[in-house]
Amino acid sequence: MVDRLAIYRAQLGRRHRDAKPLKSFGSGVVEVVARHDGDTFRAVCTVRFETAVHVLHAFQKKAKRGIATPKPGLDLVRRRLRAAERHYRDTHRGD
Repeated sequence: MVDRLAIYRAQLGRRHRDAKPLKSFGSGVVEVVARHDGDTFRAVCTVRFETAVHVLHAFQKKAKRGIATPKPGLDLVRRRLRAAERHYRDTHRGD
């Protein structure tokens, strides 16, 4: 459901109209929003790494009020971001 072009543009350092920085994560963590048949879908990815884009979380927005990502989802993104940073550091040592 999420536009792959939005993630690709983020990888190139450009911004798609459906992508925005995810607040409280600093630069390099982007949320892509897509709407389909009255539903909203989101994907959170990081473009902090030179050779990779990591999709950290993808989900369907279910709350009918408010636009904030629920705290459990943000906590999951934080854990996955730390894991992605470790993985990238460990696999790109000595490059």
